Amino acid sequence: MNKISQFITRNSNIIALCLLVLLFLRTCNSDLKSVNKRLDRLSNKIDSLETITIAKTDLTIEGLKSEKRMIQSTDRKMLDVQRQAAIDAEIKKLEEVK
Repeated sequence: MNKISQFITRNSNIIALCLLVLLFLRTCNSDLKSVNKRLDRLSNKIDSLETITIAKTDLTIEGLKSEKRMIQSTDRKMLDVQRQAAIDAEIKKLEEVK
């Protein structure tokens, strides 16, 4: 037992390095089937993102309409009229895309 403990204390760095290399090689050799399953699930999620884009467009339009209502409720006039025109143009552009 004494010889084993002396061997471990003398070569502890080499033993740790060998164990790390073995651990690294084991993780590199992962199962490809599970990776392919994950890729298939991700590609299905990406295909469903089209509906999310439409919802995002609707959300942007509603946000612009809300900003326009907020501008109309304030008293400032000159800059707000220009911004309202810009908002109307953005809403029209987004509705055409939709």
